[in-house]
Amino acid sequence: MSTPQRPRLVYERWTDPVAGDILELSDVDVAKLDLNMPEERSWAALESAHGYQVATRTDVARIAAGTQWLAGPELIQRCRNLLAVCSAGAGYDVIDVEACTRAGIAVCNNSGPGAEAVAEHALGFMLDLAKRITVADRALRSGPLGDRLRLQGSQLLGKTLGVVGLGAIGGRLVELCAPFGMEVLAFDPYLDAQTAQARGVQRVALAELIERADFVQVTCPLTAETQGLIGADEFAAMKPTAFFITTARGPIHDEAALLAALERGEIAGAGLDVFHEEPPRQDNPLLRLENVIATPHTAGITVEAARDIAVATATQWQAIFAGDVPPRLLNPDVWPRYRERFEEILGVSPATSVAAERPREVHT
Repeated sequence: MSTPQRPRLVYERWTDPVAGDILELSDVDVAKLDLNMPEERSWAALESAHGYQVATRTDVARIAAGTQWLAGPELIQRCRNLLAVCSAGAGYDVIDVEACTRAGIAVCNNSGPGAEAVAEHALGFMLDLAKRITVADRALRSGPLGDRLRLQGSQLLGKTLGVVGLGAIGGRLVELCAPFGMEVLAFDPYLDAQTAQARGVQRVALAELIERADFVQVTCPLTAETQGLIGADEFAAMKPTAFFITTARGPIHDEAALLAALERGEIAGAGLDVFHEEPPRQDNPLLRLENVIATPHTAGITVEAARDIAVATATQWQAIFAGDVPPRLLNPDVWPRYRERFEEILGVSPATSVAAERPREVHT
């Protein structure tokens, strides 16, 4: 066994400074990655890293700075000492999990701490669309109101909610909707009958959820399994009075198909926190539609969520470098190879085993 060395963590930014405060109390060398500095300096920082908190600004990383700063094959090939990578929130589409697993790199997310913020945002979309709050606000500000009865909305009471992905966010949304006496349908291949019963939801196939729901809520992560999950056929099968809402990732649904469904009146409206291109262009045709309300991927951005995620992020890195099994490990199959590399690189041996449960890719 080699002499133990001090672990080095590289991060692009914290959701809250408290993460840095927590890590200062640990024997971890923390370095900030500035995507605006010369590329060679960024690579020098990353090539010396044992841990990488992946760049959170996916739009900047993909468009302005390039995809090399995401945890994909190029970065993995260059960063030979890398042992673990983590995403800031529940989503981990900025990380190539399979490539990391092949390289013996542990992958973690931070599902859970931001669930309240996103679930509340999703409920806000439901209330806004049903009650036509944004539509009424626009009408009131744009000139003489005319007949206010044309702004008639609907209620949530007794409606049917369809949740695609019943993890922390979807589960919390179900709890928030309980006072409205809604029937709740859930599509999640990883949801067992006991958990569904405990949460008061019906497990159904995606096709049944789409056909029956008054509100179709997408709360699953973007993976190879979920990309393009909601397309033209699904929008065509929805009720003409139904609303499509997503706080997940844009590529889970077909944006062109959604636009066509809205323009043809096949569905009543949409609440969108995510787009295929982020931030969306101002000329994105979805943004000109009266029955669309949109936010720029801000569902999880609250003061409370930012702090909670930062605390979870920092404590997870403490666990990683202490040799413990990370609480939100996404690729448990990596553990035998990871242990070998951890001992070889850092000179200490981590935990001997981890429960061999496959990561739940549909829900978050």
